[in-house]
Amino acid sequence: MNILKAAMTVSAMTFLSRVTGLIREMLTARLLGVSAETDAFFIAFRIPNLLRRLFAEGAFSQAFVPVLAQVHQQQGHDHTAALVRNVATVLTWVLMAVVIFGVLGASAVVWLMASGLRSNPASFELTVLLTRWMLPYIVLISLVSLACSVLNIHRKFAVAAFTPVLLNLSFIIAIWLVAPYLSHPVYALAGAVICGGIAQLALQVFALKSLRLSISPFWRISQIKMAWVHPMVRKIVQQMVPASLAVSVAQISLIINTQIASHLATGSVSWVSFGDRLMEFPTALLGVALGSVLLPSLSKAAAHENTQEYSRLLDWGLRLTFVLAWPAAVGLALCAYALTAIVFHYGQFSALDVTMTAQAVLGYSIGLMGLIAVKVLAPGFYAKQDIRTPVKIGIIVVICTQLLNCVFVPFFGHAGLTLSVGLGATINALVLFWGLRWRGLYKPSSGWLGLFVRLIIAGLAMGLFLYFIQIQFDWLAMSIAPFKRVAWALLMIFGAVLVYFGVLSFMGLSPKRLFHKPQ
Repeated sequence: MNILKAAMTVSAMTFLSRVTGLIREMLTARLLGVSAETDAFFIAFRIPNLLRRLFAEGAFSQAFVPVLAQVHQQQGHDHTAALVRNVATVLTWVLMAVVIFGVLGASAVVWLMASGLRSNPASFELTVLLTRWMLPYIVLISLVSLACSVLNIHRKFAVAAFTPVLLNLSFIIAIWLVAPYLSHPVYALAGAVICGGIAQLALQVFALKSLRLSISPFWRISQIKMAWVHPMVRKIVQQMVPASLAVSVAQISLIINTQIASHLATGSVSWVSFGDRLMEFPTALLGVALGSVLLPSLSKAAAHENTQEYSRLLDWGLRLTFVLAWPAAVGLALCAYALTAIVFHYGQFSALDVTMTAQAVLGYSIGLMGLIAVKVLAPGFYAKQDIRTPVKIGIIVVICTQLLNCVFVPFFGHAGLTLSVGLGATINALVLFWGLRWRGLYKPSSGWLGLFVRLIIAGLAMGLFLYFIQIQFDWLAMSIAPFKRVAWALLMIFGAVLVYFGVLSFMGLSPKRLFHKPQ
């Protein structure tokens, strides 16, 4: 499959996911606004998501995909099927134990994440209860991540990218049909998490059947023991140790930021979380899509020791990152207030909440290019089965991020947290880039200086267009005509895209040249 076509497929499915995700957040904001209850839900949901990144999407995929690609290329379908089944067995049993311990120690887990909630006992107890309800989601979504990795190896990118839509639809249905009948509407959101996890897993199981593969775990003791001693499983586990450290480093920073936010003004956790949703839109469309299709291709090039193709893939990914992430960062920064109002300013979500969330979005926008570039650069190490280098870099980034928090949080409050995250990601990307260059794994092709000059000019032209257009509207007052507000915003974004790519085309960079990549 053409890698650009694959990336566009993933982006299209991810776009659908993010659109339904924004609808979900719009409905959540309308239903609950920003309060101690929403803070409780976001913190409780963050705990299984943190463990998911630790055990599944982050550490697991980084260790699993290169090994699976090697087995698939060299040993064929039967060995691949056996490896997938054995890995699913080990993953399931480990995570079931984690869930049991997590449920029993939920109070301690919540305190470690957000001790500031202790000042509000009702909010703390609600967070503990929601955490216990949602912890089983870890098992479901980890098996989903396993299945997605397998599908990506087989170039079935669309199903894996579409899967998060089911979670969003679960939220939307719960908010519309269940929440109005509950004394605490937030309970409906917790139920939606579990139902969404089951729906996602069911879709993955169905998709894998067409490949004659299964992620059903073994239940007999003898089979479980065999899974543990399978040589490739042991290799993956050995790789996961440093990979887990790498992901843990990032999650430590997240835990610290959540702790800090829990000690700031009530609503700070929610403002950062809502801002995170807007930031994740371009990050997922660009970074996740590119990372998803690049890792299997890079792993294949690494397995065949094709250094030229390996370097070309990285170069192409970075060029596409700069071409698309730069205008996204400019647009997010200039339109933070307008976008926040359009997406969230309904129902219980107040004008103050719009202002505070927009400040969080602005902080993220400054580091958006770094956040996306990391998704392209990190697979360069994972494809070589080098997990330790990103671990070392991650430790540096966490230290830098927390030092930045010491500087920015006293002045900017919750927005200082997002600013520190963005700048930390930029440092991460720069050090990853330097590491690839220093090891000789990546050699940039010619023409980068000219590309930068053109991108800066096109970005400035687009920025001026956005600035003069968006200040013409009172985005809060237009809440009385929400469809008109959305229509104007879409026209503004469409015009910005035309200006940006029009200027690039005028300077000799046609879309065909920008996006061309050999098969």
